[in-house]
Amino acid sequence: MASTDGQPLTQRDPEPDIEASERTPLISRSSNEQRDSATGEAQRERSAQSPPRSLSGGDEKPAKRRWPSLLALLLLCILAITIMVFAFIAPSVVEQYAQQAITFEPESLSIDSFTSSGVRARIQGDLVMDASRVDKKFVRDLGRFGTWIAREVESGRSFVEVSLPEYGNVLLGTAQVPPIKVGIQNGDITHVDFVSNLHPGDVDGIRRIAHDYLNGRLGQLRVLGEANVPLKSGLFSLGKQSIRQEMLFANEDVPKLPSYKIKKLNFREEALPSGRGMAADVALVVKNDYPVDFTIPPLGFAIKVAGCNKNDPYIMLADALTHDLYIHPKQDVELNVTGNVRRLPDILTEACPGSHESPLDAILGKYLHGKDAKLYVQGSDSPSQDTPRWITDIISSITLPVALPGRTFGSLIKNFTLADTHFSLPDPFASPNTPASNPRISAKVQAIVALPEEMNFNISVSRVRADADVYYKGKKLGKLDLHQWQKASSDRIEPISESDGPTLMVESLVRNAPLNITDEDLFTDVLQAMLFGGRGVMLQVKAEVDVETETALGAFVIRKIPAEGQVPVQPITPGSGISDPNNPITTHLKPKIFNLAILDTAPHSLTLSALVNLTNPTKYTATVPYIDINILTNGTLLGHATVRNLEMGLGNNAFIPVTAVWEPYASNNGATGRELLSQYISGLNTTLTLQTSAASIPSLPSLGRALSKFNVTFPTPRLGSTPPSHDHRPHDPADPVEPGKDDQKPHFIKDATMHLITSTATFTLLSPLSHNTLFITSINATAFYHDEVVGTILYDLPFAVPPVDSHGEGIVTPRLPVDWNLGSVGFDAVKGALGGTLKLKAEANVGVKVARWGEEVWFRGGEIGAKVRL
Repeated sequence: MASTDGQPLTQRDPEPDIEASERTPLISRSSNEQRDSATGEAQRERSAQSPPRSLSGGDEKPAKRRWPSLLALLLLCILAITIMVFAFIAPSVVEQYAQQAITFEPESLSIDSFTSSGVRARIQGDLVMDASRVDKKFVRDLGRFGTWIAREVESGRSFVEVSLPEYGNVLLGTAQVPPIKVGIQNGDITHVDFVSNLHPGDVDGIRRIAHDYLNGRLGQLRVLGEANVPLKSGLFSLGKQSIRQEMLFANEDVPKLPSYKIKKLNFREEALPSGRGMAADVALVVKNDYPVDFTIPPLGFAIKVAGCNKNDPYIMLADALTHDLYIHPKQDVELNVTGNVRRLPDILTEACPGSHESPLDAILGKYLHGKDAKLYVQGSDSPSQDTPRWITDIISSITLPVALPGRTFGSLIKNFTLADTHFSLPDPFASPNTPASNPRISAKVQAIVALPEEMNFNISVSRVRADADVYYKGKKLGKLDLHQWQKASSDRIEPISESDGPTLMVESLVRNAPLNITDEDLFTDVLQAMLFGGRGVMLQVKAEVDVETETALGAFVIRKIPAEGQVPVQPITPGSGISDPNNPITTHLKPKIFNLAILDTAPHSLTLSALVNLTNPTKYTATVPYIDINILTNGTLLGHATVRNLEMGLGNNAFIPVTAVWEPYASNNGATGRELLSQYISGLNTTLTLQTSAASIPSLPSLGRALSKFNVTFPTPRLGSTPPSHDHRPHDPADPVEPGKDDQKPHFIKDATMHLITSTATFTLLSPLSHNTLFITSINATAFYHDEVVGTILYDLPFAVPPVDSHGEGIVTPRLPVDWNLGSVGFDAVKGALGGTLKLKAEANVGVKVARWGEEVWFRGGEIGAKVRL
């Protein structure tokens, strides 16, 4: 045992130590033994000179005088043999026994204090003698016998040097060990508790070893400990024993860096002398499996990140400081570190050569995607003057790679909405399957972003860009290309309750973002849900977002932030948005066609132009550079209509120019086209169907095919001849240009006049054409009064029906000959209505012609007001 000042609890022998070597007996003779030997020689000499006591009259028997001498002689022989065995034969055996039988079980290693040249450490533990650990029986038995005789050994003050032979015998350090008394018999347990001064060795050598260890090049390590230890057993000095012990650490024997866990991470703004900066507070828990107890003084570190290339020097990111760190035996260590970032170096934020990413992008990208980001921690000057210089000298040249565990933040976007959505179809001349052939979306994007709890500083967003994948019901619908920077603004929203975290409201105006549809069938499902589902659809967006931010460190870009959110898309339905089969969206379009003009004619086709008024009942607007739509009736193709440069706004959209080609004969549907015209001019209910095709949008055939599954059928609109006003504005803002609002029947025949004496009739006709003259080439008509024939008209001389004049009076036909059905009830009714008006019905087959185009249609008119005159 030793006292707290390093002195043993028992007094040492005042006699000087006798030098020992391998030839020196373990139990050397002392000066007292030499004096005893000299006295015995003198006594023997006197005994030889004196006569025997038997001759001088003594009465003892000779046998009694011999037994003590024989016993002494036997003991001397045994002692001599023992000395010979332990002095000349047993040293190597005893050394081998000691190395295998003695084990040290450490209890605690505590650092009493750090000194200017090293560490004053207190070591506690148990020295255990266990003979069963010795492999060879001869060594075990001889060792037990020898230690049974010696019982205990006491070492003197000594110095231990620890070196590494494979590193040029570099000196790791030295330790001063005070005297220790140890029981050496089998089964003895000696508790030791002493204070030792530890001094670091070659600092440069320690650095080389540390670098190899941290870089994984330290496959094995051979450690050599050497000391000259003075020993004694009781009053017998055993001399100085040279102790040399090697230990090999390989594979699992090499200590691993302790594991750690980041318990808390907090980023905040901090006022600095040069302005404002950022601070990071990190709380770590480090695993400690060792029986050590000491306090680490405050230390300083430089936090660095890797450059663009492996050979580039590390880039300075922040300064970190630690406070007094208390380490207790086999207890996890809680470490609090504060790092300060004064500014971001330009080399940290600049893109690497041949890349679009900077070193900062690489670090943040890994961290935000849940991957470990590697930082490099290097020692620097300590903030405390009490920290010994030798500590900073060692840690300043050691760079420790530290993994910053990545975080997956889940869904940062709590709410995602699109407002003022505008769709743009592609340029018709764009090549298919190119970015220019994709439809485009413009909208005001509003997102509420949940800020991570670590971010406790002001942040504003100035620009955003992203590549987003759009999903519907878990399937990928397409890709929204937002790679162009979009201006943005942001406002921080403080939490309402403690359970809520801070959020950031981000708004951005997205303009002409291409939408690449990759799944046509899925897109069809989306359109069907929007058109007929009644409640809109919910799209999922998964994106990697680049954000240009403004912080206390200045402006920099955070790239590839994972974002995922729900995007509700309003239904393409009017009113409340609830689908009603009896109230389809087409009934809210309210198409009005007027200013009809024939641009070109052929024997069986017409090319027409017209102005159309439509009502957009949805919340969406659209730009349509070009679209060609098929015109059908009851599934039969009659022609097609083309719209160019359409800007579809909200509500009423007036004066939309449309070009149409009427060519039913091109698809062998001439009879169907003739029947539709006949029904239409007769006032019967007819419908037209608009349907897209792959050719509707030449640059995007897939969209045309997808839309072709949604036919839009609506009643055939009435033809109006009223032109727009001189200021090009509708007559009625609520329902622009509504010719014949009070009469839903055709306005082809305005009125008729019967002339009894001349047996003729005239008609006032209103041409549906605004710019072209219509010719009537033949008439075969019959008039009825209550199903009774009044008369017939057969006329085959062509006459012109010019466009309606500005007064809307129409044109009066020539007097057409009437063959009266004399004596009939019908003719009597006509005569009875002389001077008045008679309601008649009419059936006719009429030949019509415009330039080169001609057709024969039938007409069924009812309740025509005919004036009867002489």
